[in-house]
Amino acid sequence: MFLINTNCAYKSALDQRDAETLGLAAAKDVERFLSYRKDNAETPLVALPNLAREIGVASIHLKDEGYRLGLGSFKALGGSYAVIRLALEEAERRLGRPVDVSELPTAEVAAVARTMTVACATDGNHGRSVAQGAQLVGARAAIFVHSGVSDERIAAIARFGADVIRVDGTYDDSVQEASRVAAERGWTIVSDTSWPGYERIPGLVMQGYTPIVREALRKLPEPPTHVFVQSGVGGVAAAVAGHLAVVLGEGRPIFTVVDPERAACIVESAKAGHPVRIQHGEPTVMAMLECYQPSLVAWRILARVADAFMTVDEEEAISVMTRLAWPVSGDPAIVAGESGGVGLAGLIKAVSEADVKAALGISPSSRVLVINTEGATDPARYEEIVGMSPAQVVARNLEKAQ
Repeated sequence: MFLINTNCAYKSALDQRDAETLGLAAAKDVERFLSYRKDNAETPLVALPNLAREIGVASIHLKDEGYRLGLGSFKALGGSYAVIRLALEEAERRLGRPVDVSELPTAEVAAVARTMTVACATDGNHGRSVAQGAQLVGARAAIFVHSGVSDERIAAIARFGADVIRVDGTYDDSVQEASRVAAERGWTIVSDTSWPGYERIPGLVMQGYTPIVREALRKLPEPPTHVFVQSGVGGVAAAVAGHLAVVLGEGRPIFTVVDPERAACIVESAKAGHPVRIQHGEPTVMAMLECYQPSLVAWRILARVADAFMTVDEEEAISVMTRLAWPVSGDPAIVAGESGGVGLAGLIKAVSEADVKAALGISPSSRVLVINTEGATDPARYEEIVGMSPAQVVARNLEKAQ
């Protein structure tokens, strides 16, 4: 499915609250917070010139979030940032004075954080980020996982000392259960999706993703003309599209949101012109994107600044994983999980369909930015699909460099 964004009656510039959340000042603040993280480092921006030549565009650059903060996913940024912000705000409230991120290790702030419990629902990556953030500040974390979350991903969450609570059903079921239990016990929900009356914290999570764009723009020779970003509830797509709209204005790139065909809640919302919840069907291999209801904050942003929406199927998602691991001769190999390469899969699909390519204005002069949103967060599954372990893929790059 492919849609140009014409059905949304309120397509326009971002409203003031979203522009502030995703604007330059907020993004700089996030980077300042990151500067206090011992494991912080910019993730690679990888050029794929030979793939670009093959599909007929001027350049493809891939921002590889598989290296982010030791968690292997872009979500390492959002959840942990929100937890740190919330801990500092609670310290300010109790201490009766401003509290800076530089004070995070102090006894006063640590004493406040120890009284807090943060909770969320997750497919895996967001839960690890929230659990890591809680460990950093000294708070407790309760992470709710649905029946489709693999044992490997559950173990990765538990390594940060979080309590993992299993929920029968889908991701959306786990969101509802986390909210119910948190309300009963006075815990703070740190969700990457939003609903009526609950927007500020998901906004902080999305704000935490803005360094992805900041880092990419600093390293790109020229701003991109086209950006393809995958979507679950819509958070990272909205964060990237929103920040690009704020900082580049009229010069912003054509932005395409890419959904899994089996969980296309953003595409269906675009089709309807308003947020819709879709029915749960057959699970998708793109597990980190398997969401059936969009985040209201993310949808509000995408309805205004996304230019197009499309879906990719299971075969296309798996194909791009393999294509990145076994790249066009001369391009570097990249470890991308089942959901990681979906934006690139969208680009490849778009250029293969003449009407879509024309609608998006893709030409030999196009400069495309995509994001590998996750590495091999389930290494056994990755090796089964690709035919090599993540370590073997990385080793092949090292061999080329020697």
